[in-house]
Amino acid sequence: MKAPRPAPGGAGNPRDAVVTGLGFCLPGGAEPVFTAAQVWDIASRGRSVLDRHDSHYGSVHLSAGQFEERLPDLPEFFSRHYTNAHRYGLVSLVEACADAELDLAAGDLCEAAVLVGRGSVDANVDSYLTLLGIDPDSATTLDALELFVAAEQAVSPSDVAVVQGALTRTVGPCFTVSCGCASAAVQIGNARRLIAAGETDLAVVTGVDVFNVGVIQKGERLLRGAQRAYDAMDAAGMPDLLPSFDSLMRPYDRRADCVNHGEGSATVIMESREHAARRGAHLYGQVLATAMTRDGLANPLAADHTGAQLTRAVRLCLGDRWRIGQVPYINGASDGGAAVTAMEANTVRELYGPDATVLMSSQEGCFGHHGSPAGCLGLALTLMMMEFGEVCPTANCEQPADGLPFDPVPGTRPRPLHFDHALSFNYQIGGVKHAMLLGGPDTI
Repeated sequence: MKAPRPAPGGAGNPRDAVVTGLGFCLPGGAEPVFTAAQVWDIASRGRSVLDRHDSHYGSVHLSAGQFEERLPDLPEFFSRHYTNAHRYGLVSLVEACADAELDLAAGDLCEAAVLVGRGSVDANVDSYLTLLGIDPDSATTLDALELFVAAEQAVSPSDVAVVQGALTRTVGPCFTVSCGCASAAVQIGNARRLIAAGETDLAVVTGVDVFNVGVIQKGERLLRGAQRAYDAMDAAGMPDLLPSFDSLMRPYDRRADCVNHGEGSATVIMESREHAARRGAHLYGQVLATAMTRDGLANPLAADHTGAQLTRAVRLCLGDRWRIGQVPYINGASDGGAAVTAMEANTVRELYGPDATVLMSSQEGCFGHHGSPAGCLGLALTLMMMEFGEVCPTANCEQPADGLPFDPVPGTRPRPLHFDHALSFNYQIGGVKHAMLLGGPDTI
């Protein structure tokens, strides 16, 4: 059921970055999920929609008909070369525009910033290898043209931004950020800064990733075989859990022993408050502040279990304007990995002290650990939680691990909580630690 749509509030600064549209192309079981209502139906009940055949994986299962229904007028010369990353990213953008009541055909996005976060390059590999293996002297003129178009659209992480920019015909900023699972979250911060500076009134932020299951499984076997070498090395800070499909991922649960992956795309529409009010848009909430840091470790695959830099990112986010006591909920990014859970737990202890009553839940177990979409999905779910006055449970968490300094909201029921401020976390192993402070529509 869709959230009620109150009239836009009048509080705040005209350059506040408010969220007015949410769109998705995420796993939903046999069919993808596209709308905020569909995503809420899954996340609010802590339901897992991961496929289980030989492995657990979040597959989108987007059909050609579902794609063409939403994007019927694409030039076939280009669209026949789209990868799944292109398709998922375009669908979530169209769904977000429909939710925000923006008309692509009328040119509503012709001056928008189109910002994309990409972590995986798996969708690009086939196009890259095809181009690498072709003999230009033996290719026909038509084959050469087809290969050139396919390569230009798909051999770099800027792939989705290229086709989204063409769909919107924007003359505004259009670029990609790639820093793993923090990519879209970083782009949300970039969109907020562009809006605050007056460089744009409208930004479309998409996180999209596609993983090659065969590659992940092969990498898993290699890593398992190398475990003895890890054990023999001074591997402080190395991830405690290697990727696995053996069982369901269980963030914050005492039985957590694996990570499941997923694919898909999530898009958020951000506007200046002034622009949104002019067109009478519904406000889901606003991005109050963002901050990012890095652990500063020499090991490129390391994570600091102490959470020192994540704590610093939160404090930079809060600044002198907000207090941690104003934040009763955190949308965590735990994928079930012990290193990530330890980092989050130590961050909460440092921020809230020994008697914390904060709620922190993760919905990674609903759709799988899907990389870049996590930033947009975390923002979307957190703002919907504020709107409905309920906190989504941690999917697949039934027996919370001992010693957690927060309530992970176990089970399959949302927890009633009315709140105006929340944090959302995203991380890249070996890289960015990102914190977002989110607020309700009229939070100042």
